[in-house]
Amino acid sequence: MKKLIIYLIPLLFIGMMAGCMDSSTSTGATGESANAGIGNKQSESSASNPTVLKIFHAGSLSVPFKEYEKIYEKEHPNVDVQREPAGSVACIRKIIDLNKTADVLASADYSLIPSMMVPKYADWYLMIARNELVLAYTDNSKYHNEINSTNWYKILNKPDVKFGFSNPNDDPCGYRSQMVIQLAEPYYKNSTIYDNLILKNTNFKVKEENGTYHIIVPKEINVNTNKIFLRSKETDLVGPIEAGAYDYLFIYKSVATQHHLKYIELPKEINLGYYDCADNYKKVKLTTGDGKTKVGKPIVYGITVPKNANHPKEGIEFVKTILEHPEVFENAGQPVIKPAVGFGNVPPELKEFVEIKNK
Repeated sequence: MKKLIIYLIPLLFIGMMAGCMDSSTSTGATGESANAGIGNKQSESSASNPTVLKIFHAGSLSVPFKEYEKIYEKEHPNVDVQREPAGSVACIRKIIDLNKTADVLASADYSLIPSMMVPKYADWYLMIARNELVLAYTDNSKYHNEINSTNWYKILNKPDVKFGFSNPNDDPCGYRSQMVIQLAEPYYKNSTIYDNLILKNTNFKVKEENGTYHIIVPKEINVNTNKIFLRSKETDLVGPIEAGAYDYLFIYKSVATQHHLKYIELPKEINLGYYDCADNYKKVKLTTGDGKTKVGKPIVYGITVPKNANHPKEGIEFVKTILEHPEVFENAGQPVIKPAVGFGNVPPELKEFVEIKNK
């Protein structure tokens, strides 16, 4: 029996050593696999964290900019375009008041860039496309079978009709709506149009000065909500009119087209869409709640790369993508300005698409 135990001890020792060797080998393989996994995760992490290109743009640019985003990301697979639509004034205030950064800023009123951003926050800008205001409606709108370009202000004044526009303090479409309604007075030779539609239903004021009109919008706006439907930007108004919350909407022709809304075209003398009517448009001006005054002018979109951009190179490349693909704007109902008109220190990468002008 002792002899058997003596013989078994070496065998047990050999088995234990073999097990340790197997365990060591297994641990080594597992370690190599783990290290490989870490490497793969690092590689995946790098690929899943692309450069974020932040774009602040007017709400009325949402449809074309969605297409430009697709084109740009296809050409720049390591860049993630993130768009923040809002009223143009609100977009700019994010940069100049809230210290937020954007790699591209696109406004529905090009003149906001030189008046609010130059020289501290921008040193160049382009005029890239144009638009006009229309009066949109749906089949559920009251009197939609009667309204036309000659009686629209009479329809809006009916007691049971409710109409909408965006906030003039936040959005160019909002203060342009006011300009259109005021310009209607001399065009239709009816001095009560703005009074009946706006002054009786808001805390706005207007002064007539030597054949021109000066609309004053307070910082805090009050409206008769039984008559007027007000939202920050024009695209916030589309869903409610489609749902029947109100009847008529002053909005850009492009937005009405993109959302398949019916609309009546307003006379070119008041719709802010034609260069040859510029002298008529400037007969009205509007001061917003921040004390800044806008003069009526043809609707032109502007774009720039702010000085505080985190990725200015990519921002310029995005602007170049827009200039290289004018068909996107055209398909969205926003005719391009070709060549684009540039002011200031326009980047060399863009100059082949731009006609540079002095201010």
